[in-house]
Amino acid sequence: MHVPDGFINAPVSAAAGVVAAGAVAVSLRGARRELDERTAPLAGLVAAFIFAVQMLNFPVAAGTSGHLLGGALAAILVGPYTGVLCVTVVLLMQGILFADGGLTALGVNVLDMGITTTVVAYALFRGLLGVLPKTRRSVTAASFVAALVSVPAAAGVFTLIYWIGGTTDIPIGKVFTAMAGVHVLIGIGEAVITALTVGAVIAVRPDLVHGARGLTSSLKLRIDGELVDAPAPAAAPAAPAAARSHRKIWAAGLVTALVLAGFVSYYASSNPDGLEKVAADQGIDKKTEEHAAKDSPLADYGVKDVSDARISGGLAGVIGVAATVVVGSGVFYVVRRRRTPDAPADTTHDTESV
Repeated sequence: MHVPDGFINAPVSAAAGVVAAGAVAVSLRGARRELDERTAPLAGLVAAFIFAVQMLNFPVAAGTSGHLLGGALAAILVGPYTGVLCVTVVLLMQGILFADGGLTALGVNVLDMGITTTVVAYALFRGLLGVLPKTRRSVTAASFVAALVSVPAAAGVFTLIYWIGGTTDIPIGKVFTAMAGVHVLIGIGEAVITALTVGAVIAVRPDLVHGARGLTSSLKLRIDGELVDAPAPAAAPAAPAAARSHRKIWAAGLVTALVLAGFVSYYASSNPDGLEKVAADQGIDKKTEEHAAKDSPLADYGVKDVSDARISGGLAGVIGVAATVVVGSGVFYVVRRRRTPDAPADTTHDTESV
């Protein structure tokens, strides 16, 4: 759903940029409460993983493909504020290095793909957890539904933005119907990827899943006929093992992202994604402008002057993952370091029975 330059007029693009910048500023402050010494590196990894999986377009209908947006996944794994920053980092890398998503439309893309998906998904996720049993399965199920809904929600926001500032005169009803129809199908793929990823992480390290924190009540013991809270076990002896486990999770995630971007991406669907297909069918793309970074050595997810498509795309994917994890980890390290006494980390990690 990367909006290119030329779809939305300059005033509306600028206004979207202002709104997006304000939301990113709020997220920078909010992320200080979500990040600690363990979750800051994980946030950088989440951004790199989203970058990698976005290269894996999957077929959803005749001549149309879709890919992960990632807002729901990021919000559930590392928190809604940090999630907005994760997707924003990905969009910046894609726009600057790979000419994917217009630079003048960056505010539109952050507002649509980063903010809308994260806010809608996390709000629905928390609402579902409020009524579901507090178990691992509930977290995974809520992740599925939240991710599913977030994609057509983003399609609806794009339609609204296009209605306000679209550069071609197309009946908005046709745009909405086409966008909603295809993005419901894409949302199913988003939901499957999100639920599988959240489920995999929560199975081995539930304490690293932001959306699973604070779900359990303390262990109860019956004494003289009354239930009382059991004393909490000492956590110090487990700290070295937890640290090793955290490093293993990070290494496994990075290797997975590199394999997906460097190898599996070659087999992704070459069909246009949902927005590209709708734009071509409805005439939205009549005033598309050339990307300012079209001459980038990594434009269109290939390495310039490398003739073999498999090697070119694989190298571009590996470079993209590496750049995203470095930039993302740097951003989150700085955000964590700037935490103030009035913005303590969220440390409600009690998830042993989730």
